[in-house]
Amino acid sequence: MEDQFGSDFLTIVDEDGTEYELEVLSTLEYDGNTYLAVIPAGQSAEEFQLEVSILKSVEEDGEDILSAIEDEEELQAVYDLIMDSLYEEDDED
Repeated sequence: MEDQFGSDFLTIVDEDGTEYELEVLSTLEYDGNTYLAVIPAGQSAEEFQLEVSILKSVEEDGEDILSAIEDEEELQAVYDLIMDSLYEEDDED
């Protein structure tokens, strides 16, 4: 899901049929699962720190869907890894 030429964007649809466009900041493979750090598309840098969401890719009825992480320990572990990864990328620039 990495794009060497810019950010990736995706559109998700919630249970009510509302569409949201998200910018993918980072993708992480951890403990056999895929996680995405996303922000609403077009969000400014100042808002970034407050609005980052981490979603987990899960298979449901043979289809990959994105869902919130309900386990607090899993969420904290993935958050720490993603933030470390994002800061490493900033240090390299």
